[in-house]
Amino acid sequence: MAILSKIRDRSMFLILIVGLALFAFVLDPSSIQSFFSSSKVNSIGEINGENIDREEFARQVEVYRSQSRGRATQMQAVNAVWNSMLSDKIFESELEKAGIVVGEKDIWDAMIALPEIQNSPLFKNDINLFDQEKLKEYIANMKDEAEAGNTKAWSNWLATEKSIKQNLQRLAYTSLVKDGLGASLKEGERDYMFNNTKIDAKYVFVPYTSVPDSLVTVTKSEIKDYIEKTSKIFKSEATRTLKYVKFDIEPSKADEEDIKNVVASFINDREEYSNAAKTTVKVKGFKTTTNYEEFLNDNKSDLSIDNSYKFKNQVPANISEAIFEGSLGDVVGPYKDNGYYKISKIVEILQLPDSVKSSHIIVPYKGATRSTSTKTKEAAKKTADSIFAIVKNNKSKFVEIADKINSDGTKGKGGSIGWVRKDQAFSASFDKDFANFIFKNKKGSIKIVETAFGYHIIKINDQTKPKKAVRLATFARLIEPSEATENTIFEKAETLAANLDEGKNIDDLAKELDYKVQLAVNLKELDENVPGIGTQRQIVTWAFNDERDPGDSKRFDIEVTGKRSYAVVVLSDKTEEGDLVMSSSIIQEVLSKLTKEKKAAIIKEKMNGGTLDEIAKNSNTNVRVASSVTLASPLISGVGNEPFVVGAMSTLPINEISDKIEGDKGVFVVKVIKREVPTKLENYNTFSKRKANILKAKTYQIFKVLKETADVVDNRSKFF
Repeated sequence: MAILSKIRDRSMFLILIVGLALFAFVLDPSSIQSFFSSSKVNSIGEINGENIDREEFARQVEVYRSQSRGRATQMQAVNAVWNSMLSDKIFESELEKAGIVVGEKDIWDAMIALPEIQNSPLFKNDINLFDQEKLKEYIANMKDEAEAGNTKAWSNWLATEKSIKQNLQRLAYTSLVKDGLGASLKEGERDYMFNNTKIDAKYVFVPYTSVPDSLVTVTKSEIKDYIEKTSKIFKSEATRTLKYVKFDIEPSKADEEDIKNVVASFINDREEYSNAAKTTVKVKGFKTTTNYEEFLNDNKSDLSIDNSYKFKNQVPANISEAIFEGSLGDVVGPYKDNGYYKISKIVEILQLPDSVKSSHIIVPYKGATRSTSTKTKEAAKKTADSIFAIVKNNKSKFVEIADKINSDGTKGKGGSIGWVRKDQAFSASFDKDFANFIFKNKKGSIKIVETAFGYHIIKINDQTKPKKAVRLATFARLIEPSEATENTIFEKAETLAANLDEGKNIDDLAKELDYKVQLAVNLKELDENVPGIGTQRQIVTWAFNDERDPGDSKRFDIEVTGKRSYAVVVLSDKTEEGDLVMSSSIIQEVLSKLTKEKKAAIIKEKMNGGTLDEIAKNSNTNVRVASSVTLASPLISGVGNEPFVVGAMSTLPINEISDKIEGDKGVFVVKVIKREVPTKLENYNTFSKRKANILKAKTYQIFKVLKETADVVDNRSKFF
């Protein structure tokens, strides 16, 4: 291991030296010095003081992406691995404090208990029972292969072991916390009484909406003061806001017309000069050719041959009438379809059902696809002929023989293939000869058909009503921008970028040049998606560079789902971690709260009197009644949900007028008339258990709390 470590260390050193030599022209001396002096060069971060090695982290990211079969983006993999490591380290640390260790035996016992391990044929003995020794042998073989250089399976296995360990750690810690949570019988009694005590009250209610907004003024300084006083609530993580103009590299109308003319030129025969013959030769056009696959290849069609049959609704709408009213050999087009210019030729017209129900008996032979038979092809043909003679007029014999000799999924089903749609039958996954027979013959037909799998005795049991279908040969060229168009778009993007470098404003330039400025608001440091552009980690990384300031700009080459564009991006705004956030949504939230407080003060000045009737009169409203209100359902009839007001009702002395209470929807003055206490129970065990279970159900929040209290240094954004 020491030798391997040295080689790895030296390899990394050589890579760094070569990389620096290649890119020296873009690095100044200060940046190189900063790179080597950084203490974080080999660290992706720290968790409670423990370093997370960058190389190990990158290896796990690749393993994760491999296991996802490429479905996870790089940042999704980075974040998943980071959260996994975070969970692992945090729970490991907490269990260590508690004196509990998840050992190798715990992991092994959990692993062999997995259904996929228990039920795998790989790990079963001669009497079909799970055998640990076979699993151990399998693991040892994977390890040997890893040492020989084939590390993929071993890496995946180690990832599985790690996942099991993490789950055990989480379960162990969560179980400890759950065991420490509970509720006494007294707490159960209190919960029962509180939630089932029915309260009757009279009240005066003045809604906030009774005070016109015009009577309330909230100043910017008041909003700012409030946000500063409650700074913990409004402090944020680092964010960036971008403005950008996107230039899509799309073909011009002239480009489209040129491509259309090129496609049209292939319809008829043409003369071309042949270097080999040293003379002009006649080249067959699409109209006269009969070898369509060769024609598409020779003339570089951007779409390959499609031999499927199509009904009218499966043909592009702009040519469907021409195709289905046309004759064999007719060429339609050029027409535009799905980003291509095409010409299509009718090469077959026939009547086909949409779906067919069929059965088969298969006689495979040696060398046929998926066959394990030792029969020669000739012997298989004789067997098929004999079976055909027996079953062609005898349905019960067909079912009997199919169930006896078939070895595929139709065994036990009388050889039934079931219903097959036309599109399934004429796809690459279905045998062409089988499809041709069942779709091009009538219901009740039975015949021997040779396919790649052997000889089939096929019977057509049922089919939908046949209708007109066509087979088309189609030549296509992708509609793409010309070099001249690309150059024009590039010049526009470069000109805008140059003007921004000179200090001009993107909004002014966009207005002058009729460009659309788009916003990407509050991007986070580990985001990879830029709204309106898609997955563009490069742009986010650029925006979060330590040297980047508002007003900085850059042109980016971008590609999303095969479409290329340029984006000229300006850093519009930035906030650092811990900054007070004064976003429009937060300002609106604070404005609403302060407006409500000011309206409450105005309402309270009028809510005077010694009785509820006097208070109601002075407030220009009526005394209302609330009946059978409970803490479990704090709804006040005619008002809505008012938990704070109902909470006050639960403790107010009977027949005493309350102080003015600011609720969710207005100001209240309340007098409790009656509190109907529920019948006392002999035992409150059910309610104490319920309260304890509510607490235990919140253990999913444990990791969130531990994560917030952990000492975490996160350098992911520096490397990805």
